[in-house]
Amino acid sequence: MPEYAGNLDKMRVQLHEPVEYQLPLGDFYLPMNPLIGQSLRLHFSGIIHCTHCNRAIKKSFNQGYCYPCFRALAQCDSCIVKPELCHYAQGTCREPQWGEANCMIPHVVYLANSSGLKVGITRHSQIPTRWIDQGATQAVPIFRVQTRYQSGLVENALRAFVNDRTDWRAMLKGDAAPLDLEQERDRLVIQAAEALDAIRGDVGDEAIQAVNEPVQTLRYPVTEYLKKINSFDLDKTPEVQGSLLGIKGQYLIFDTGVINIRKYTGYQIAVSH
Repeated sequence: MPEYAGNLDKMRVQLHEPVEYQLPLGDFYLPMNPLIGQSLRLHFSGIIHCTHCNRAIKKSFNQGYCYPCFRALAQCDSCIVKPELCHYAQGTCREPQWGEANCMIPHVVYLANSSGLKVGITRHSQIPTRWIDQGATQAVPIFRVQTRYQSGLVENALRAFVNDRTDWRAMLKGDAAPLDLEQERDRLVIQAAEALDAIRGDVGDEAIQAVNEPVQTLRYPVTEYLKKINSFDLDKTPEVQGSLLGIKGQYLIFDTGVINIRKYTGYQIAVSH
């Protein structure tokens, strides 16, 4: 295999059996599934570029941004993590046009099984990509809503009864035990009924629609899981080398440890045998 180099971005995925991955290196997309079982070397040059303005930076913020972009862009605001605090809904969005294009559009509230049962939200166009990025082995939509703000309100109501986070170490040690997600969905809707009715009272009944869709099962290209998880840090150790055992979520799993590709968005990386 020749050496390929370029700025990292999060891996591109396609829903197949198993999931297919490509590693973006600048404008080149390296197919990763055929490399499983081979020895690979990843080398960080020490150069980082902001994924928004492309200027060279010494430190990355929020997975790929320079500090000025991190401070200025709506996509880096705190309401991206906590959409129930949406600045657009409050009239204080940093970039209203960006908010209209990305937040004031249909979203989905879902249940997934990654390291166990969790609730999450995503844009309607990001299914099943969001589920794959989290390493979920099962997932099912619960509600369709009109805006990201509304999805945050619904998620906030549901997480009183279910976790909203993935234990990435547990996720990388193996597939979670299968769950009856349809039963879990029905249970949650009943438990959160009062809170959901209150939200509908504020935003309108038509804004939050329950959905009844089949559970999606996902399988990842992993030949062997690690018993102990060691995470590589390119800022401290710029070279990663080992036999590629598999890929799950946005993680490459080597026999020597794991690396979260999304964390190093904008890093200039060379990949070779």
